[in-house]
Amino acid sequence: MGSGCLKVTKYFLFLFNLLFLILGAVILGFGIWILADKTSFIAVLQMSSPSLKTGAYILIGVGALTMLMGFLGCLGAVNEIRCLLGLYFTCLMVILITQVAAGLVIYFQKETLKEELSHIVGSLIEKYDPLNEDERNLQDAWDYVQTQIACCGWTGAKDWENNVILINQSMTAYPCSCSNSSKDFQVDSGFCNLDGSVNGTATSAEWPVHEQGCMDGVEKWLKDNLGVILGVCTGVAVIELLGMILSISLCKNIHSEDYTKVPKS
Repeated sequence: MGSGCLKVTKYFLFLFNLLFLILGAVILGFGIWILADKTSFIAVLQMSSPSLKTGAYILIGVGALTMLMGFLGCLGAVNEIRCLLGLYFTCLMVILITQVAAGLVIYFQKETLKEELSHIVGSLIEKYDPLNEDERNLQDAWDYVQTQIACCGWTGAKDWENNVILINQSMTAYPCSCSNSSKDFQVDSGFCNLDGSVNGTATSAEWPVHEQGCMDGVEKWLKDNLGVILGVCTGVAVIELLGMILSISLCKNIHSEDYTKVPKS
């Protein structure tokens, strides 16, 4: 390889790794967001499956490692250090294999996650209590879901007939976050009283709430966000492949080690 071509490869690999460093930061930030978010459906997902929290820690680890690899790639490329380029190539290959394996595991476990989610939402609705401070974050997250998706219950409003408080009130109240009435738009949590109930009793069919269950909306939400996640992962995988190709090419064409190029501390 000519010296001019070698220089082009070297500096292109350097710029490439700057992008790789940024993508690592994005993955790291996404993992932290999953752990820190308490106001959206992510909070419900965390309660439904402990594996999501484990996945968040994995994302944080992968993001941090990706940033480290980006730094090593930049250092190895600019200073033409073969051992760093070889280490960089090996680590990229391990990361790529791990990402593919993790994607396959998530894909084949999606039905299990759906069953776990259905169970946890049913339990949440049954035990929902606006006065229970211990479950405040989770209940607020579910109210947020019902408000934003314009849905009620998991399969429909009838799911709320299993709620202990509503049973004790003979169904004369309903979840405010389910309401399709303009007068309840300012109230997005807790229970609202039903006007004009007959004989002090009612059913979910009489509630002014959305008829659609949240299952379809949630699945759409998950699919939409999964597309973003898969898009990011695909982009990272392509960058990793390019990085492997460039690093091994540069490594093969550096004929001798010159450790005087290693920056001194």
